[in-house]
Amino acid sequence: MRDGSGHAHGIVRREFLQVGFSGFLGLSLSQILSARALADRAAKAGGGGGSGSKPRAKSMILVFLTGGLSHLDSLDMKPDAPERIRGEFKPIDTAVSGVQFCEHLPMLAARAADLAVVRSMSHKFTNHLNATHELLTGHSQPGAFFDKVASRDDYPCYASGLDYLRPRQDGIPTGVMLPTFLMEGPLVWPGQHAGLLGPRHDPWQIRQDPNKAGFRVDSLALPVGFSVERLGRRQTLLDQINHHQNEALTQSSTGGDSMSDQRARAMSLLLSGKVSGAFDLDKEDPKTRDRYGRHTFGQSLLLARRLVEAGVPIVQVNMGHVQQWDTHSQNFKNLKEHLLPPTDRGVSALLDDLKSRGLLDETLVVMTGEFGRTPRIGSSTGNNNTPDGRDHWAAVFSALFAGAGVQGGQVVGASDRIGAHPASPPYAPADLAATIYQSFGVDPASEIRDRFGRPIRLCDGQPIAPLYSA
Repeated sequence: MRDGSGHAHGIVRREFLQVGFSGFLGLSLSQILSARALADRAAKAGGGGGSGSKPRAKSMILVFLTGGLSHLDSLDMKPDAPERIRGEFKPIDTAVSGVQFCEHLPMLAARAADLAVVRSMSHKFTNHLNATHELLTGHSQPGAFFDKVASRDDYPCYASGLDYLRPRQDGIPTGVMLPTFLMEGPLVWPGQHAGLLGPRHDPWQIRQDPNKAGFRVDSLALPVGFSVERLGRRQTLLDQINHHQNEALTQSSTGGDSMSDQRARAMSLLLSGKVSGAFDLDKEDPKTRDRYGRHTFGQSLLLARRLVEAGVPIVQVNMGHVQQWDTHSQNFKNLKEHLLPPTDRGVSALLDDLKSRGLLDETLVVMTGEFGRTPRIGSSTGNNNTPDGRDHWAAVFSALFAGAGVQGGQVVGASDRIGAHPASPPYAPADLAATIYQSFGVDPASEIRDRFGRPIRLCDGQPIAPLYSA
């Protein structure tokens, strides 16, 4: 990681906290706070977005099923369809009359009164990278082609869009993505970064497994040999040394925060431990950890809850390594043995935990993949499926919502009798984006500006209104 320290202002590399904010480019906290100050000045000058409706959410947890969940084997089963479509799993009744889920989602089925399932999500991209950008930004990837990797021409992810329009002044990141970085070989998945907004708005990327013994995020820890008291004394000395330099910098500035202000916020973050404390899962009640499940899925969702409590607005939990839900072969075996049970347990525990702590009313929970899977088992749209696999399918798929004003106990939209196409008006990823932004009180039609100052509309979709009117 680059230290990015401003040696001209007297900061010595080993004396300043380094925080891993951008897994893509590796920025230091001082750089980030400086950039945020610039963004705030730009917003005050008219570069920010318009106000939306009254906020429903203070935070969002996006549970991303990377690779694409089979809607027909989870939230939109077709028990009356032919065998090669309905598959091996049986539907079970949920807590809501007339609504059924897969037999391997019993805990979510029991909590269906808190859930809204949209069964008519739809877009046109069946390539993982293009589709991931679509779902995580609400926009089609500029110049999309097969396996087009991330670039600074991409649209911003939701955390980055929110960070641009609502820059923070407390050092807490607007977005955190964990526990895996979506990358395979040379391919970096688009939609994980700020894209055209520039690296200053990238979310944090946490790449460690919170289920492993001794889990810690090194970049959020105090340097070896430093106590809080010693660091406080060092800060006082730095303030004295840099007083005249910062005074001159402030006088020559066009406005905004001086370097001393930035250091103060950085030191405040470190000394308070507000964010770093969230990563100390050993402080969590072991029984709570058990409820989430002692696996990567469960502990990542628990960490998401802790980050929300620490004040992080948007946390994205990538459920597994890149494309883990890409069930071209052994679809039913993988879903039954490795994917559905830990997701069922972890997301259910998350919902219970948020509710018991009074956080569900202000936390939007969204669970989706980048697309669904082919209705016909063994069919292929370009990949070599085995007879027990399902291929990529973007024409229709499902997404799950809860919290922050979402009216649970309902199904929004429908697919046709074989789960191949929408049987009701479809909802696009742009509508998902509009729903997310509006939940934070941000007008989806807000104007953002890319790193070259060019104006761009934040979102072209419309919020999914039925989610709020059962």
